[in-house]
Parts: sequence; C-alpha cells; structure tokens
Amino acid sequence: MKYPKFTPKHKSLMAKYLTKEVFEELKDLKTKTGFTLQKAIRSGIDNSDSGIGIYAGDEESYTTFGALFNPIIKEYHGFSQNDMHKSNLNPDDFKASNPDPNDEYIISTRIRAGRNLADFPLGTAISKEQRNEVEKIVSSTLNSLSDDLSGKYFPLQGMNEADRLSLVEDHFLFKAGDRFLESAGLNRDWPQGRGIYHNNEKTFLVWINEEDELRIISMQKGGDIKEVFTRLTRAINELEKKMKFAYSEHLGYITSCPTNLGTAMRASVHIALPKLPKDMDKFKSITDKHHLQIRGINGEHSKSEGGIYDISNKRRLGVTEVQCVQDMYDGVVELIETEKNLK
Repeated sequence: MKYPKFTPKHKSLMAKYLTKEVFEELKDLKTKTGFTLQKAIRSGIDNSDSGIGIYAGDEESYTTFGALFNPIIKEYHGFSQNDMHKSNLNPDDFKASNPDPNDEYIISTRIRAGRNLADFPLGTAISKEQRNEVEKIVSSTLNSLSDDLSGKYFPLQGMNEADRLSLVEDHFLFKAGDRFLESAGLNRDWPQGRGIYHNNEKTFLVWINEEDELRIISMQKGGDIKEVFTRLTRAINELEKKMKFAYSEHLGYITSCPTNLGTAMRASVHIALPKLPKDMDKFKSITDKHHLQIRGINGEHSKSEGGIYDISNKRRLGVTEVQCVQDMYDGVVELIETEKNLK
C-alpha cells in the first residue's frame, strides 16, 4: 500500500491527520478481524468532499489505528485519549415539560441511538454470514417485545409490495447507503441481512444493519420530548437484557463512524420557525450556545422547506445521553421564545 494521493479538494480530518509518518506507522497493521488502514480510509480517499473520511471496522480499530483516530476524535469531539465517557440513560434525570403544549411550533420529536453487538465486527468489516446472524439475533429479540413496544419485523429481502409501500408512506424504509457508505463497505450484499421493525403505534422503530447494526428510534408527533426519551431508554434496557452492545469506558458506545461515538445519540425536533431564520446570525447564536445543529427537514445537507428545520444535539462523546437531550430541549425552548417575540 502506497501513501494516498491527496488533492487540494481532500479536506477531511483523515486527510489532515494522515501524515506520511503516521501512514508508515499504521500501513501494515491489522485488527483481529482483519481490518486494515486501507479499508478504514478508503471512503475518505474515494470521496474528496468527505468531512471525516474514516470508518472503524471493529472496536479494536480505535486503538490499533489510534495514531490516526485519536487526533480526529479530539478535533471533532474535543475529547482526548485520557478522557472517560459516562453514560446516563435515566429519564428521571431529564428535567423538562413539553416546551410546546399547544403544538404551535414543534411538528414532531425523534430521538435515535446507534448500537453494535459486542461479539461481531462493525458493518464495514462484517461477513455476509455474520450480518445474517446479527439480523437473526436482533429480529428475534425485537419480536419478543411486549406492551407498547410490540410490533412486527420486515426483512428488506423478499419484502412484498404492500409492506414496501406502507413503509415508504410512513418514511420508515431505508435504502442502500450513499457513496460514502458504499466506499466504506457498508452496502455489501444489499439487501440481505437488513430489515425494519416497528411497534403497532409506529412510535418505536429499529433499523437492522444499516450504517450500524442497530439504529433504535423513538418518535411521535408534537413536542413531548420526555415521553420520546423515556420510550427510547425503556426499549434500550429491554434489548440489553438479551444482547450485549459494544461499549468502551473511554469511547462509550462503539460505532463505525467516529462522529457517533459516546452516546451514539441524536435527539431532534422538526420545528416551524417562519421568522427567526431571516436573522440567521441570531438563529445560529442560539443553536451554537446550546451545542445544536441546524438541518433541513430531509436530513444532512438538505434545505428547509416552509420555514421548518431539523434541530438536533451536536455533542455525543464526553456528555451523557441526558445532557444530549437537555441540550436540545434548552435550545428549543429559547428558539420558541425568540420566535414568539418576533411576532
């Protein structure tokens, strides 16, 4: 393997920190699952517009290739190699009432968490047989859930047209990943081993073997953030009774993309703000103060439609889950108050 040919268009953190010295140190190393530096950096080399440009293949990647991962994690999360992550999934510690009880501003609330099974490689390095085994373990666990979490699992492979149309209509169906995930090896053997579970009320959803092995989602209309968070933590607790998730005292929950390390959590609302965004500096000053990210309603890199924005927590590593949701709640309260004052 030769040192990559970076162009001026390669602006990723991987390109920034993969010096020739670091490359020489890491180029011949392999993790126990056979993951290499070449596999880790391929997406960032193929896609010059990558922001991060590196994916892990297993938990061991973060130490084996630590000379590259550590500075990337430090710049992105402000988190050093001697820091320890703390988890707190106790919804009783989240202090909040509904910030929009009359549903004037918040259209919907959604909180998701990524998880990977402890005894398997991550999606970038997993074999077809292992991916199918993950699907079997996770889907059988989900099908055993009861009460308001009970529902049905829909495998992507062989899905009938009626189920497919129903999942499309509910915006639940996920497709093969984008070119960044393609280069990282996350689209291999598509759609085998992938599927979607949702409860009967359609307020709890799990994607199996998308970017991470589980994407656990709690959601509902309106702004009762605490109710959404409580449902998510209850679901995670039920799943952990039967599955062990990859977790490190240093990095928290292990994910394939280093941006999701720690809580692996994204707490968000779709919120209508017709006036405030006309003063984008003021809008951004509020979201920056509360460590929040502004997106369009169709996710990252999309634009707002009709004055509706997706507002979510930016911090994931070095803060607890409760803090992530509290960041989002506090910011949304201030955004609504500021919007009201502009009327």
